[in-house]
Amino acid sequence: MRRTASVLLVLVLATALAAISAPANAAARLTAAFTLAGNQGKFVVSNPGATPVTGWSITFDLPAGVTVSGAQNATTTQSGTRVKLTPAFYINTVRANGSTEPYSPTFTLSSAVQPTSCTINNANCDGSGDPPPPDAPVTATYSGSGTQGKYVVNNNTDAALNGWSITFDLPAGVTASGAENASISQSGRQVTLSPAHYNTTVAARGSTEPYSPSFRLSAAAEPENCRVNDVRCDGSADTPPAAPGNLRSPVKTTKTVSLAWDAATPGSLPIVGYQVYNGATLATTVTGTATTLTGLTPNTEYTFTVKTKDRKGTLSPASTALKVTTNNAGDDTQPPTVPANLRSTGKSSSSVSLAWGASTDNKGIAGYEVYVGATLAATVTDTSATVSGLSPSTEYTFTVKARDLYDNLSAASNALKVSTDDIVGSGYARVGYFVQWGIYGRQYFVRNLDTTGAAAKLTHLNYAFGNIDPVNLTCLQGVTKGTTANPQDPNQGDGAGDADADYGRPMSAAQSVDGVADTGWEKLRGNYNQLRKLKAKYPNLKVLISLGGWTYSKYFSDVAATDAARKKFVSSCIDTYIKGNLPTYNAAGGPGSAAGIFDGIDLDWEWPGAEGHAGNHIGANDKANNTLLIAEFRKQLDALTQETGKRYQLTAFTPADPAKIEAGWDLPEVAKSLDIFNVQGYDFHGAGSDNSWEPNRAGHQGNLYADTDDPYSFHFSVENAVNAYLQAGVNPRKITVGLAYYGRGWQGVADGGKSGEWQSATGAAPGQFPDEAGTRGYSNLLAGVPGCTIKHDEQSVATYCFTGNGGQWWTFDDAWSIAKKTAWLRSKGLLGVMIWEMSGDPGTLTSAVDAGLR
Repeated sequence: MRRTASVLLVLVLATALAAISAPANAAARLTAAFTLAGNQGKFVVSNPGATPVTGWSITFDLPAGVTVSGAQNATTTQSGTRVKLTPAFYINTVRANGSTEPYSPTFTLSSAVQPTSCTINNANCDGSGDPPPPDAPVTATYSGSGTQGKYVVNNNTDAALNGWSITFDLPAGVTASGAENASISQSGRQVTLSPAHYNTTVAARGSTEPYSPSFRLSAAAEPENCRVNDVRCDGSADTPPAAPGNLRSPVKTTKTVSLAWDAATPGSLPIVGYQVYNGATLATTVTGTATTLTGLTPNTEYTFTVKTKDRKGTLSPASTALKVTTNNAGDDTQPPTVPANLRSTGKSSSSVSLAWGASTDNKGIAGYEVYVGATLAATVTDTSATVSGLSPSTEYTFTVKARDLYDNLSAASNALKVSTDDIVGSGYARVGYFVQWGIYGRQYFVRNLDTTGAAAKLTHLNYAFGNIDPVNLTCLQGVTKGTTANPQDPNQGDGAGDADADYGRPMSAAQSVDGVADTGWEKLRGNYNQLRKLKAKYPNLKVLISLGGWTYSKYFSDVAATDAARKKFVSSCIDTYIKGNLPTYNAAGGPGSAAGIFDGIDLDWEWPGAEGHAGNHIGANDKANNTLLIAEFRKQLDALTQETGKRYQLTAFTPADPAKIEAGWDLPEVAKSLDIFNVQGYDFHGAGSDNSWEPNRAGHQGNLYADTDDPYSFHFSVENAVNAYLQAGVNPRKITVGLAYYGRGWQGVADGGKSGEWQSATGAAPGQFPDEAGTRGYSNLLAGVPGCTIKHDEQSVATYCFTGNGGQWWTFDDAWSIAKKTAWLRSKGLLGVMIWEMSGDPGTLTSAVDAGLR
């Protein structure tokens, strides 16, 4: 047995080496001979050529109901009656004038039948018919078993191949992950495999074996539309899509022509749309098989054609031309009857479905115009429509008008008011901030969200923070960690960021959500990769990128100042974070590397039109420009929705201070674009780390109600903050209340007979870290401030602790205050809570949130 095993090992290694070093198939043509013994099938693959052939697969059909299983020396996949057989690596190369014997692939059939339509490498298995196309410079062969997939890249030239990537499609809902010898990213159905550093180069006439890229699928599936270096993986030439058929005009008016056509047959790539031409001029591009062209001249003949467009942009020949003459407006001046009984038949957080009774007309109805307020939202030919792109928790007024074949318009239907659903349905939002820098001194990783149980209880996770490029005024994915430790340096945030923490730093198994360590060669590492893993485990969790914050808000005024600046900034943010096109850093990042991680954008401009971090730019038009900037984000995110079918969320961190609201926030207008107002519910009072702010008096930072003992002229409270939004007309189901998972503290605090409440102090208390005086995370505060007795102010609903006269005094949220606040917000019909920030919680606070919002 030892000698037999040794011989087999030598044979396997020799064959594998041949796959790497031997010349690949040039003109050789493989054949495959099938034999059947009972239910056992076998293919013997032969190479009659004078050179070895590397890379082959067999496809064949079976009668309906017959299945294949138990493959040896190969793997099989079956879709309906079609079976694909892929060899094991040790027979992937067939030697010159040789065959796969004695290791030819075998398998079991559920019934003893002969395969039909057998092909090997796209040529008939018996060698008949036209020869296969000549080899492309690079090809890729797939093998799969269950949810495990693998591609072998073959270099069919006499020179080394420097660089490759593979793209392929998966069925809707199937995801790919866990790549080995490569990195993997996915956008919708399309997956991209990029090589690791050690298999980027493929030797002349060689392959990526034994380091070919492999990956896991969420469900067993066969990849489609495979391309390597933008060439079909089997080396065959691309075929264009067919022209659309049966172009016709169902309806025409004096100014419009409706067109419809039959769906075209795709070529080698999926169809992504159709281009509609008016004469030689491109009139519109659509994804469906119908459109209506407007703005035409009455009583005029037009010639229309349609071309099919595939994913690569290849166009089909034009359809048969269709001539249509628009109607003459003078032939009819009578308007149709008014549409009756406008009603809502369904709604979501971003859409409303409508229906109405049909109108009548002496010449015929062309269609209906659906209005949101005074704005035309949709034109349809039936008596129903769904208006999308709406904002959650918002009331809209709809009307409908009928248009006849001569463009006479009826009066408006009855007005219908409908409020969209809120963004979390009937439950409550739990929005937590995860800080980029938490992986350092705090040692709080994305994994901790899972192990503490927090991830299962959150609806949203905001990743803090993204910065603004001070030169280009675009979203900045920075590669430095800041310019200075001085919190009052006006240039502290210029050009700052931490791409290493975001996507460059390899995480160990102990730091990883799924317990799998990074190799250090993935295109996506760091926090972003862990967020991807967290979303895979908690698919209902929405992850948003938060832009700005206290330090990174300096240039918001500049990017919001003009229409051009707004468009440029928003586009760059969507490109970087939503589309995931990260800049390359330490061999990580690249196009699409972060695609699918972020479900939206959270804006944290602190503060438009008002004082923020030292050096922040403030403009006289910040308030109006803030509204326009938010509207531009909503507009561009909705435009992306039209491409992807996925709605992207837009939220903002908004102030508690009425003066800051007045200076920078047109609440009714902003509410038309925002999904959530994360209202500041903390930092009402505190001593800054440099003893700025309020160093000489201790006071509550997040009290629910105004404290009757508060000595300040304006009494901050959560209630007063939220009332400012409600009184401005913001829907309560767009408002979350901020909770503090950290404490603000003073030292040298006098007792004053009130256990230190609102008493004199000598400055900020020692913090959790040397550069964070006056601040401690909740769990650190409990463990790090000995003798701090916890007390509850029942009147104002505020938690604090005091070490005694002349000692430390800290203000924070705990389970008691969270229970009180969640009960209050429920009574007010608010959306939920927002948390700054998750690293302070060992799990008890989020459990209290969850209990309070059930």
